[in-house]
Amino acid sequence: MFVFIFSSATEGNEKKRKRVKIEHISRLTPSMRNQLKACANLKGEKVAARVRDDWFVVEVINFDKKLMEFEVLDEEPGDDEDNSGQSWEIVKYCTTFEWFVLIFSVLFASFRQYKLPMGNIIPFPKSNDPSSAQDFPPGKHVLAVYPGTTALYKATVVQGHRRRKTDDYVLEFDDDEEDGSLPQRTVPFHTVVPLPEGHRQ
Repeated sequence: MFVFIFSSATEGNEKKRKRVKIEHISRLTPSMRNQLKACANLKGEKVAARVRDDWFVVEVINFDKKLMEFEVLDEEPGDDEDNSGQSWEIVKYCTTFEWFVLIFSVLFASFRQYKLPMGNIIPFPKSNDPSSAQDFPPGKHVLAVYPGTTALYKATVVQGHRRRKTDDYVLEFDDDEEDGSLPQRTVPFHTVVPLPEGHRQ
């Protein structure tokens, strides 16, 4: 009898929580609903994401409309999390099944997943549509992917992408000094996004 009463109460609480969530979503403004829809459409897309104090490129796995948060995948291994050498050392002492499990773990050790709020995500412009990108004027501070990496850093626009036939920006990255001067680097327009307010780096 106790179990039945407990289950009924649990089910009642669950229904109440679901009802509250549904009511919460129904109270959203049309613009907020459109924003949530746009976030849901980012599934499978590469975006800029802030994890702690760093910005880097990740892939969107899912967007939870109820919690209003993204689940993203970082496919670049971190130096502090590279334990593949240790795993390979253990392999030779394993059974066949354990060997396959460890191989699988090593292959996917570099894939790190995060759950991030909407404010930690910035969509990139469409790579096949230059008109989808903002036209940042010279002198404007932006956040851009540093060439040859998946990390984003603060940079200053030297030349806008719409004034170049290649649709690329010419940027100067902060703290990128060579011989006392900042080199000008060519960066694809679809890897440049607005600098977030209050950015620290």
